[in-house]
Amino acid sequence: MAVYDLEEQEQISELKAWWVQYGKLVTAIAVAAALASVGWQGFRYYKNRQAGDAGALYFVLQQAAMQGDAQKTREAAGQIIEKFPSTAYAEMAALTSSGVLVEKGDAKSARAQLEWLLAKGSDPALKDIARLRLAALLLDEGAFDQALAQLTNAPAPALKARFEDLRGDVLAASGKPAEARSAYQAALDALSGDDGEGGDTLREVIHVKQQALEG
Repeated sequence: MAVYDLEEQEQISELKAWWVQYGKLVTAIAVAAALASVGWQGFRYYKNRQAGDAGALYFVLQQAAMQGDAQKTREAAGQIIEKFPSTAYAEMAALTSSGVLVEKGDAKSARAQLEWLLAKGSDPALKDIARLRLAALLLDEGAFDQALAQLTNAPAPALKARFEDLRGDVLAASGKPAEARSAYQAALDALSGDDGEGGDTLREVIHVKQQALEG
């Protein structure tokens, strides 16, 4: 049997006293760390599973959208939004579905999905597009003040010309030609560096509308 010297005995006694005082705390910390690790792995699995399921539904939505099937598109978007609202697929589903619904004349359902995206979405670019589309729907409804409210906050630079163009449309429709011309000019200024075909087409359209207000 090993015989401990006085110094070793003192160290053992100190260790025992320390363990009596802090042993439960150390054990609790170790257990908590183990549980946290297991929980994190479980959370990652859950998120990956969610993304996979949402992606599969979004594929169904895309196919329906390409076929112009408004009902199937709306149903798929509804499932994604209901089951996977925190995923990026939910925001894209709302935006994609709203476009199909507008084309098929269901402005009410399209508006609901756009409003959901603006209230719950987190992607600034998608929310800018949603604001633009919602403002266009409100213009069609004659809700000019609400439409302008959607266009108030500055969008991403790539969408500035389209925001100003639509703002000009709303102002012209509400009987404010001078303000509409200013908005159209702001749209043209935003297009000054856009030499693409899309920019040229939009520039021509805005010029025509601006000239119509001057006549």
